Amino acid sequence: MQANLCWSPAVVPASVRPSRNPSARRVHYSRNQAGAQGVADAIRQAGGQAITLAGDMLDRSVPDQLVAQAVQAFGGLDILINNAGDMFGRRALEQASDEDFDRVIGLNIHAAFAICRAAAPVMRRAGHGNMINTTSIAARTGGSDGAGLYGAAKAFVSTMTRVFAREMAPHGVRVNGVAPGVILTDFHARNSTPEQLEGARRGIPMGRLGTPDECVGAYLFLADDVLSGYLTGQIIEVNGGQLMP
Repeated sequence: MQANLCWSPAVVPASVRPSRNPSARRVHYSRNQAGAQGVADAIRQAGGQAITLAGDMLDRSVPDQLVAQAVQAFGGLDILINNAGDMFGRRALEQASDEDFDRVIGLNIHAAFAICRAAAPVMRRAGHGNMINTTSIAARTGGSDGAGLYGAAKAFVSTMTRVFAREMAPHGVRVNGVAPGVILTDFHARNSTPEQLEGARRGIPMGRLGTPDECVGAYLFLADDVLSGYLTGQIIEVNGGQLMP
């Protein structure tokens, strides 16, 4: 049985739907209560166990609480899908206020760091585990217009992923990342205009924007020790060819 912790409905929920291991215990946290509950219900219907946990990831006490609650409920933590993040609107760097900086950095950097930090000793004691951090194509490109703070924050997440991978590898823990491109989620409904999305689409060799389900395979691959057991410190780009590093 596995205890898995993930949150934020932008990309991840489809990846925690019961797949090859329907008995896996999974914990899903999201600010979207209805979405989180729907995922939990699907897991239970497939024979798994699930609980939902709510909390504001900008509150620095929440990451430690989430990991502690997951461990208390299931006795351990095997897979962490670290997916919290937002742009909080678009603005040029010179127009960004200190409050803008604190929100973007607080959610995209501190929350991502703090949840990995909290999970690390749990996985180290167990001698196994997988952390999967969601970064972004913006980590490499700097982001499109007005996404500079977000892109810089996601660059930190990509680098942090590699650092955690080096530190945790001797303890049997793998740490990798997924970098989605332009994926049709509420993230872009909040932060991008139709014109911006169409401009992005024209720059994608596959000629279309991505969907959350098209990110699922990357997460499942990285979470599976049989399929990716010798892979750590890597970032899988899921972007339709928009960026080919």
